[in-house]
Amino acid sequence: MAPLPRVDIDQPKYDQSTYLGRAKHFFLVTNPLNVLATNKKLEEARQIVLKYRAGKDVPECETIDDVWRAKYLYDSAFHPETGERQIIIGRMSAQMPMNTFITGGMMAFYKTTRAVVFWQWFNQTFNAIVNYTNRSGASPVSKSQLMTSYCLATSGALATALSLNRAVKKMSPLVGRLVPLVAVAAGNCINIPCMRMQEIRNGVVLLDEKNTEVGVSRKAACLGITAVILSRIGMAIPGMTMTPVMMNVLEQRGFLAKYPNWNAPIQTLFCGFVLIFATPLGCAFFSQRAAIKVSSLEKKVRENIQKKRPDLDTVWYNKGL
Repeated sequence: MAPLPRVDIDQPKYDQSTYLGRAKHFFLVTNPLNVLATNKKLEEARQIVLKYRAGKDVPECETIDDVWRAKYLYDSAFHPETGERQIIIGRMSAQMPMNTFITGGMMAFYKTTRAVVFWQWFNQTFNAIVNYTNRSGASPVSKSQLMTSYCLATSGALATALSLNRAVKKMSPLVGRLVPLVAVAAGNCINIPCMRMQEIRNGVVLLDEKNTEVGVSRKAACLGITAVILSRIGMAIPGMTMTPVMMNVLEQRGFLAKYPNWNAPIQTLFCGFVLIFATPLGCAFFSQRAAIKVSSLEKKVRENIQKKRPDLDTVWYNKGL
């Protein structure tokens, strides 16, 4: 068997400078079927990745595509920095099935205070688990920071949902069905900045075209966090707007009155179908390796870079997910 070609498997398989390339990458990263992989399969994938990285023969793989499949399976379950196996519901591959269940619940049971409290708490608890599972290995999120973010996001989402529910009681049922989306957006606007407060305070590392560190910027951190918030909200919008419209039509035509027990299953299944596409397409809105012009940076950071590298026009940073 001919030796496998050598490629950098620690970089995405597809071109990340285009939206299509990023979408293809995230369709593989968020593939919900990876949640079903057994521990044996995950360990086999890990061994393939370790051997290929080390330049050793990989008899388990006949082509480089086999290596890539193992790499994406490995990435779906192991922390990229620590190498530890992640909590299953916190993995990126669990985003679609978990968000299907949670979004379906929020959309179906939005009328009573008890239901709103439960589903918003459930959603923010899930978000906290995802944030903890995908925490940075170099600068991990502290337990106090995690708890603060969790409490603030849960409180913000609950306050938004409950106050809006009261405000829209006399409005169209369609407006009431859109309340969960606003609550989710509010929770994201609180949760993500709280979780990444260290970056807001200290900045993120700036790199040149050869990935050499050239500075640290708080402005870049804020831009990255804003992009992540918009991506998360963008993922939620299709399912949480199309579903209410569909359910409102079914309600007006008397379908839900005739089959009331179908309310939650229909919403959950439809949300799941939409999230299969919305999750990777939302992640792909912005490049994870984001670019920023040196001229747009804070004065002190800009001057330091221009002093050391007057030829450098653009720098890059990791915006996160």
